Amino acid sequence: MQIRSIVVRSAVALLLASTAITTISCSTATAPTVATAPAPPPPPPPPPPPPPPPPPPPTPAPVASGEAPTEVGDVVVTGSRVRRDDAGEGLAEAAAPDARIAAATPVATLPPRSTPPAAARVPQAGLLTAGDYDDLLNPSWYADYVGRYLQGQGQGAGDQSLPWVDTRQAITVSVRDADGRPAPFVEVSVSRPESPPLRLRTLADGTVVLFPQLDRLGRTADITVEGNTRRLTVGPDSGMEIRTARRAAEVRAFDLLLVIDATGSMGDEMEYLKRELASIMDSLAERHPGVNTRIGLIVYRDNGDQYVVRDFPFTADVGELVRQLAAQRADGGGDYPEAMDQALTRAIDYPWRENAVRSIVLVADAPPHDNRIAATWEQVQAARDRRIQITPVAASGVGHRAEFVMRAAAAATQSRYLFLTDDSGVGNAHATPEVKCYVVSRLDSLLRRVLDGQISGRRIEPTVNEVIRTVGPYDRGACGPK
Repeated sequence: MQIRSIVVRSAVALLLASTAITTISCSTATAPTVATAPAPPPPPPPPPPPPPPPPPPPTPAPVASGEAPTEVGDVVVTGSRVRRDDAGEGLAEAAAPDARIAAATPVATLPPRSTPPAAARVPQAGLLTAGDYDDLLNPSWYADYVGRYLQGQGQGAGDQSLPWVDTRQAITVSVRDADGRPAPFVEVSVSRPESPPLRLRTLADGTVVLFPQLDRLGRTADITVEGNTRRLTVGPDSGMEIRTARRAAEVRAFDLLLVIDATGSMGDEMEYLKRELASIMDSLAERHPGVNTRIGLIVYRDNGDQYVVRDFPFTADVGELVRQLAAQRADGGGDYPEAMDQALTRAIDYPWRENAVRSIVLVADAPPHDNRIAATWEQVQAARDRRIQITPVAASGVGHRAEFVMRAAAAATQSRYLFLTDDSGVGNAHATPEVKCYVVSRLDSLLRRVLDGQISGRRIEPTVNEVIRTVGPYDRGACGPK
């Protein structure tokens, strides 16, 4: 009974609690309605988050040496340079094998790359690359080159309408002082059977080079140096060393004249030369602190342009000359040949110092006009007579005729032929010269070595760190026997 009573009381308590909850719910549901403003609509749900960006395209493998460039639209991409204007004739076949790869590679749309202002794109020294060739060290190879070129022009080896020197017959006369050192600037008189004696002066290395055909020598020639006369038999491998009784004077002066083609096609080269000139001259000053250096400038274009030849006198202030060069702009031209002959005529007439090493650096990408080649060659011979070495620098676009004329000028004046290469990726495509071997280095270091050699009288080779690449069996400028 007691247990039943407890159960009954518990059930009654639960029933009363349930009734109270129901009463409260009903009171709430039947409460009087209060008039209020309608509630504002709920805010719209937030937009969904943006989709994640697409993954970047896979990085293409680097282009191996010797692979064909990949063509995308009208831009050609190679392992060292990107040029829009090179994507034309001559590259389509090379680019064709890569078309399947380009089609299979996903391409992401990238924002356009911002172009820095012109002031930020300042070219730096050392960006141009170049090689050089000495035809006097490779006489048989040069003769072979001359023969092939003249044959291609429908001429024979005896045709003098185009200039050349027979390096196979070159005769070196070396003048040494009493101590056996090279004697610079010494007059060498050479007898000739049907002409007045040929009078040349030795370079800083104490030598003059004779060319029997060019100089109209006979079978023998009397060589006179400071009253000492010796008989020379003219023939292959002939040469002579003559000693003087006095000690040789040291080189104390250097006159350098830049002669630059300033037509429109030379824009890239001119801009970079403006930056490299100061570093070249600074290096020479460090190497030869006791040498007084002057530098001058000639820029030339062609007949009918704003000017034909513009000259700036020799000055010892390199900074002033650099500013004058910086003010020049490449423009004009039009047809391929330019007024090289008129520029050289002006250069020969500069006030060169008697006791100075004399050097012309001729930077060009075009030959003289055909009817002015003979006049150009006359100026080259005048430079030789005045002991002026002409060092051509072949820029982009040099054709076969320009190379032929410039190499002849270098050989006749005991200098070297320099040519820009594509290793830097600067400027338009550079023609590969018809030579058998060369070393590629930076142009500023190459010019420094060549000019340093003209001052010191010795050939200066690049260091291991300066060499970018070597072509052919190169051995201190010589390419081996033919």
